[in-house]
Amino acid sequence: MKHTITLAHSPDPDDAFMWWPLADIDGSGSSIDVGDFNFELVMKDIETLNEEAELEEYDITAISIAHYPKVASRYSLTACGASLGDGYGPKVVAKHNTTMDELIESKTVFAVPGLRTSALAALRILAGERAISWDPVAFTEIMSAVSKGKYNAGVVIHEGQLTYDELGLYEVCDFGAWWAERTGLPLPLGGNAIKRDIDSRIGAGATQKITTLLLQSIEYAMANREKSLAWATQWGRGIDMKCTDEFVEMYVNRWTLDFGDTGKRAVHQFLKEAAKVGAVPEIGAIEFV
Repeated sequence: MKHTITLAHSPDPDDAFMWWPLADIDGSGSSIDVGDFNFELVMKDIETLNEEAELEEYDITAISIAHYPKVASRYSLTACGASLGDGYGPKVVAKHNTTMDELIESKTVFAVPGLRTSALAALRILAGERAISWDPVAFTEIMSAVSKGKYNAGVVIHEGQLTYDELGLYEVCDFGAWWAERTGLPLPLGGNAIKRDIDSRIGAGATQKITTLLLQSIEYAMANREKSLAWATQWGRGIDMKCTDEFVEMYVNRWTLDFGDTGKRAVHQFLKEAAKVGAVPEIGAIEFV
């Protein structure tokens, strides 16, 4: 008997690129041998997935690293499948050329892509003890809202990191670059969380088998890049294949294959600093499987 595993991810090129080999996307079956499992892919925006992780909706789910402390008792982080910004990341953009200090001092309300996101946590770490305000806005609408003057500044994620200037917006701060200069570490943005009760529900060793398949899916996708990009481009929201390729390269790379010691240290440092400013609850040991 096959065990159905629900795997939820955001409808974005990088996630779509990684996980299609696990599923039957064209009626011919999965592209890798998934053994006793049947993977059911679910696509929802990351803030919705963060919220639904608290309800334990899915066996495996994409999650903002900033939200992980809220669900750590029920989910472990998988060693593969993460999105780390290696000197780049979400960006604060504005309609006019300005600085972060000017925005904060002028009491700017920032448009952010969700209350549980790593983007908001990074903004709060950067602000430190200075008071800031924010409004949650659908990530697909932030650039337009800033361009139209509804907000003086916003934090863009996903492909918006590459396309903001098409709307005449200015980059004020790249969180990944700022974090790298501050800590010498990559910026941990998204992770892949798996329920802690998998073995008790399915059988001993099931978690290990599933996480091995996750890694094999990423490796297969990277080895079959052209086909993977063709699938991923469907979720690029108007960007072409070249831009999709650039975006995928940013977030599906060596860090995605394994956090490694440096990536794990980055997660601990990020969550420690986020907790210090009240952006996330404090967390102790973090289990990577």
